[in-house]
Amino acid sequence: MYRVLIADDERIERIILYQMLDRNLNGRCQVFQAGNGREALEVYEREKVQIAILDIEMPGVNGIEAARTIREKDAGCSIIFLTAFDEFSYARKAITVRALDYLLKPCDEKELMLVMEEAIRLAQERERAGADYGGEPGLVEGLAAQGGEGAEESGDARMGKVTEIAYRYIQQNYKRDISMQDLAKKMNYSEAYFCKLFKQCFNKNFTAYLTEYRVKEAKKMLEQPTINVKDVGKAVGYTDSNYFTRVFKRVTGQTPTEYRLSVFSR
Repeated sequence: MYRVLIADDERIERIILYQMLDRNLNGRCQVFQAGNGREALEVYEREKVQIAILDIEMPGVNGIEAARTIREKDAGCSIIFLTAFDEFSYARKAITVRALDYLLKPCDEKELMLVMEEAIRLAQERERAGADYGGEPGLVEGLAAQGGEGAEESGDARMGKVTEIAYRYIQQNYKRDISMQDLAKKMNYSEAYFCKLFKQCFNKNFTAYLTEYRVKEAKKMLEQPTINVKDVGKAVGYTDSNYFTRVFKRVTGQTPTEYRLSVFSR
């Protein structure tokens, strides 16, 4: 079982998140809770947490400070931030850790679970590679706010730029192991600020959009009877066939094989 931490000073929000995870993860994770950043660090140390879902604005030690401490100790822990739009200016000013994603409150269940599936995949890869694994989302210094966030650019121009470049980048690179940070860096934005813009442009976070784009391309391939189902996942960026099946079903409600059968039984 993978060990997950939820840290939020709002008890009701913690309970809602816990229930979402419990309802969707089918016993794959053990979920711990913390009411503030200091408690979150204690739980992290005690339970050797692999995935941390951190509210940014908490009393005492906030989510960014807790994440920095976790990142100093563990390059591979997947960090997912919870935040509201009005907290992005605060997050942007900080030197941020390499988070897996930022989720806006109130948290969308589908987006949360797509990000969690990615976090579990990374934890699996880390276990296979051994404790020294330093791949996504670790071993990268935080990015401070950069020139791309300048006030001279109008809101509409910025939104149009993000939409065009982000769509083209995903279209050209979805078969590779790409991340939100890759695209933010390409556009010269800090990750927190870019996450806000991406959400405004596409009405969903980066991980959810990328996953749904890959599934859309996978569906096209599954509609071609000459292509083996096992090859489809690899062709759209998923090397693990079990992970591809879980994600595909999370998005469509069907496994890839079930989807193909439904297409040819019409």
